[in-house]
Amino acid sequence: MRAMILAAGYGTRLWPLTADRTKPAIPFLGRPLVGYIAEYLAGQGVSEVMVNLHHRPESVRAALGDGSSFGVKLSYIEEPDILGTSGALDNAREFFKDETFIVINGKIITDIDLQSALRTHIERGALATLVLKENFKRERFSHVETRDGLVTGFGGMPASDNANDDASDFSPKVSANEASNIPLMFTGIHIMEPRIFDYIPRGVASDSVVDVYPRAIANHEKIAAHISPETWYELSTIQRYIEISLKMVAREGKYNVIGKNCAIHATATITESMLWDNVTVEEGATVNRSILGDLVRIAPGASIENCAVVRAELVAGQTPPKKALKGEVRGENFVVPLGR
Repeated sequence: MRAMILAAGYGTRLWPLTADRTKPAIPFLGRPLVGYIAEYLAGQGVSEVMVNLHHRPESVRAALGDGSSFGVKLSYIEEPDILGTSGALDNAREFFKDETFIVINGKIITDIDLQSALRTHIERGALATLVLKENFKRERFSHVETRDGLVTGFGGMPASDNANDDASDFSPKVSANEASNIPLMFTGIHIMEPRIFDYIPRGVASDSVVDVYPRAIANHEKIAAHISPETWYELSTIQRYIEISLKMVAREGKYNVIGKNCAIHATATITESMLWDNVTVEEGATVNRSILGDLVRIAPGASIENCAVVRAELVAGQTPPKKALKGEVRGENFVVPLGR
């Protein structure tokens, strides 16, 4: 089976962590996030993967190579202008013209059973199947409307918002009848038939949820809904990145993630933090609940609390994206305070 990893986005809400790399190429527990996705797909029976690229394409190529270390065969396709979720498929339609395929967002961590979703897809005779989760916490994910196991439309955000909670703990589980009042959200995982290209505009940017599925539904096509009980994490903001990283590493009885070639003075204190590669923490410095990017140096006695830090030279001359958190230059570092 073939799949596409969507990896072309800018990662504006993760800036400045994405100043020199695309969102799927950021480190997650010691390896690139997109590497987890490739390995996950391999474990679900996918053998060939296409990755679309736009922002900082070299960062994904460096992270994945030819895919052999993750158990898949990788191909890349670049987009000079970003094309959106379904425009990316149009750009690679020759790769997917012969058989059922999977599309997955490049910013998630999950153990969702794709074989179970595929069975739903086949049993419903669907043109496409969307893997959904029950949004018990009513976080800010668009609501997916369903009836009798089929997607009927897409709504707005839930009435209440718990944006600081992670989006993976949807408990307690309830029956299908009880779940009728619980909003459903899309995980960014689709299963599609090649006939989906009948509904994708040619040669232009387009979005699956906005431009493709509504047209197909209006034409009485079956878009199936597969509601998954498995774990799903979405890492689109710095806050989610640090919360989910800490949750995952705590399962191993650890409190920090330390990258390669880091130099931490014996009198420095590091707690609940992610250090990328080649980080230096000098004498008497303290780092708590923070992210330190590649080559960051924390000066002697300095205190970093609940921040994301990159080298100031990395963002020099860049205009922060509108959705980015505000930061400031402190010496040789650019520091972004994080809300709790």
